[in-house]
Amino acid sequence: MPTIRPATPADSPQWLALRLALWDDHTEEEMLAEMKTLRQDPQQAVFLAEENGVLIGFAETSLRKYADGCDTSPVGYLEGWYVAPEHRRTGIGSALVRAAETWARAQGCHEMASDTWLENETSIRAHLHLGYEEAERLVHFTKKI
Repeated sequence: MPTIRPATPADSPQWLALRLALWDDHTEEEMLAEMKTLRQDPQQAVFLAEENGVLIGFAETSLRKYADGCDTSPVGYLEGWYVAPEHRRTGIGSALVRAAETWARAQGCHEMASDTWLENETSIRAHLHLGYEEAERLVHFTKKI
């Protein structure tokens, strides 16, 4: 099993590559700015899965004042969660989420929340497998005026 550990500044190149694999609609510059904020903000934490010196997954978590479906505050929020495709279904994703939950619990949280796109059935199944319950479904609308 890989090592699950907090991110360090030295992890930036590999962590960036994983983030770009998950959020491919963002630029490197946007990602690097977000990563800097994540490392500096005590209200956020990043956990990495490392195997033989190679990063193969991450979980980014934060504290939010509230989250849909939650009754307490603050709430731990799983902001981003990714495991390289060749390492999925091996327990790495679960270990990353447990690290995020442990961190949130240590920050005084009694609930953890997350979200995913309606069409992301893989993510929905993964969340349900880890004991998360669907709180609600939401459709966002926009109109150019």
